[in-house]
Amino acid sequence: MTRRRAPGAASAELLSTLGRLAAQAREGAELQHARLELAEALQREMLPAALPVVPGLRAAARYAPARDGLDIGGDWYDGFRLPEGALAFSIGDVQGHDVEAAAFMGQVRIGLRAVAAIVGDPGEVLSRANDVLLAMDSRLFATCSLLRFDPETWEIESARAGHVPAVWATVDGRYGVSRDEGGLPLGMLPGSGYAVTRHRLEQAGAIVLLTDGVVEGPSFPIDEGLARVVRVVREAAAADPDEIAAEVMKVADSTGHADDAAVLVLRHDAAGAAPG
Repeated sequence: MTRRRAPGAASAELLSTLGRLAAQAREGAELQHARLELAEALQREMLPAALPVVPGLRAAARYAPARDGLDIGGDWYDGFRLPEGALAFSIGDVQGHDVEAAAFMGQVRIGLRAVAAIVGDPGEVLSRANDVLLAMDSRLFATCSLLRFDPETWEIESARAGHVPAVWATVDGRYGVSRDEGGLPLGMLPGSGYAVTRHRLEQAGAIVLLTDGVVEGPSFPIDEGLARVVRVVREAAAADPDEIAAEVMKVADSTGHADDAAVLVLRHDAAGAAPG
């Protein structure tokens, strides 16, 4: 019969150390899980639950978190109704992808909504929002595109603050990248001005707003990424806007970018009640 020997001092110390390490690992895993749950909840609260639409207009959006750190970031998309009946849509990117960036992103979204409710011109909205953010004395800045959509005429007024241009396509084969004039990112320089471009969302056409996390990556120039998105949108112009958004987000997977990414699609449904 073999007797079990009591562990020596060295063995006992080893077992004690392993026990402490296991407890720390468990606590670390629980802490990381809690952090991820908090980040996901915060991100859900920062993005709209639904996008506004009118007869003939369909909208869809996608967001993908950064590939490192917490599942949270500074990219956003938004859509809301304005008091006079128009719709506003925005997409933007705060530098960084951490809780601080997400909090600042929330402030930018709230600021844009508040100013847009009293100012009709998108360029003036960006200019005033820029001054508000500078008054907050934050070290962060944000790029942004803002659209004002008139459901009576289907005209779009857009302004851009250092942001990636939009991509558009129609089912009859026309497509391109919006080359409207832009200004500096929000929160950089007092008194910045933002030019407004006026165009029309054509029947059976789609416009796609996106952040640089979709089209730019290490050794991957933004022009090449935009060219890929143009091809995707051109081929999917007749598809459901949610399908278009999903296809565009696949471009982000090919860039090697570690940043978060967002896509917002507006589509004029030819079968809708909008004017031709």
